Order: sequence, then structure tokens, then C-alpha cells
Amino acid sequence: MFAKTKDGLNIYYELKGKQDALETIIFLNGLSQATVSWYFMLPCFEEKYRIILMDFIFQGQSDKTGEWRTFDQHAEDVVQVLNATHTSSAIVIGISYGSLVAQHLAVNYPNYVSKLILLSTFAHKTPYFEVIEHAWWNALELGGYPLMFDIMLPNVLSEEYFKNPLIPVETLRQLRQESNQSKEAMFKLMTATKNRLDYRNELKKIKTPTLVIHGEKDTLITLSMGVEVANAIPNAIFKIIPNAGHTLNMEKIKDVCVEILKFL
Repeated sequence: MFAKTKDGLNIYYELKGKQDALETIIFLNGLSQATVSWYFMLPCFEEKYRIILMDFIFQGQSDKTGEWRTFDQHAEDVVQVLNATHTSSAIVIGISYGSLVAQHLAVNYPNYVSKLILLSTFAHKTPYFEVIEHAWWNALELGGYPLMFDIMLPNVLSEEYFKNPLIPVETLRQLRQESNQSKEAMFKLMTATKNRLDYRNELKKIKTPTLVIHGEKDTLITLSMGVEVANAIPNAIFKIIPNAGHTLNMEKIKDVCVEILKFL
């Protein structure tokens, strides 16, 4: 199904779970993800909650035309999806890139967010992160999305994952190559992160009950960056998933679900 953004673009979404549930969860994707990225986690929630999955503009099955979008614009697009699905307020779960959209949603549109869950999140960039960001940008420039994907893998999945992968690396590579993700669209997504200013002071405005979950072995967004987010949001709860990397919707899924359900 598709909703329209305020500037007339098509944004793809799926409805899952219990359609007459009292509460709705909306999941917000990481940078190179699409709605399918959440399928492994859905069994934890689909019997009790109504679920919305969506692709941001420039992702998956959503439109990929137009100029790059700020995180404020992405947040506005989420509101359009919530309105299209007659959702006045939702539990918002975002990972990495999606967690930044979730932050802006909670700041700009607090009435739409009943609870906020941020996975692998950050509010400012460190010199270490900027080196990784630069490497990804250059890989995309020189070799397109396939090369960028290979460069990304050691940053987004922990060593533990490769010992017993949920999806084999070759299958992951094939799925990503078939994911309809163009080089130009990826650049537009990455520009939002590249141009985003330090958001820590804005996070202080969030009054929504918030859970921050971070992988112990996340080498892309270090633990200290996640702690900064939790410290900035009043009364936020911070949880660490042992031996997990950055992509928490593919690593230690049971442990992540336990923490989320406990919070809810």
C-alpha cells in the first residue's frame, strides 16, 4: 500500500499483526534496510499489536525522486503514513537511521508517539564515525551499492553474527543487490546524516517514555554514543545487548524483543 507525502511522492507501507489491537507499533528502517528487515522480529509482537512497516522515501518500494530529505522531512512523512492508516498515536521503534527519524518525530510531533524505542542510535557524530561515513561515501562513489555493502558488513554485524549467521553472507549480498536500492537514492539518504547537526540539546524536549537499546559490540555507533542519547532524554532507560553488533533486528532478536516487551 502507498501513502502520499506532502510533496506528492509515494511512500510504501505494510500493515501486519492484529488489526483490532488497542496499540500500534510502527517500525522505522535502518539506512540500507526495507520493510522485510523487520520480519524476523514480527512474531514477538504480531499477536498483540497492530503493526506498520514502511520504507522511507529513497528506500525499498517508496519513490526515489526529488531532492534529499532532512530528518524533519522524514518525520513528516511518517506522520503522513500514520494519518493514512488512521493511527492517532503509535509506539515508535527505529533502528540506526530510522532511530534518528524517530527522534525528530518525538521532538516535532510528540502527540503521535506514545512510546519511543531507539535501537543502535546516536545524536552526534564522533571523528571515528566520520571516518567510517567517509569510507562508505567513497565506496558508493567508486563501486556503487555492491561495494558499499561489502565495506559496511564488518561495521554493521558483529563477529558473533558471522559464526552463526541468521542469513548467510552470500544470501545477504544477493538480497541487497536485488533490493531496488540505487546509488543515487543511497546518496540522498546518506546526505541527511552527513548534514545533520548535533541533536543532543533537542532530545531534552522529549517527554515520551523512552527505551534506548544498544549492542555491546557495535563498532559503528559506539556504546558511548548510545549513552549520550539516553542521558539527553529525560528518564530514558538504557539497555545493552551482550555480544551484539549494530543490526539489532538481525542479531540477538530474542534478547532485543524481551527488552522491548518488558518496557511496553
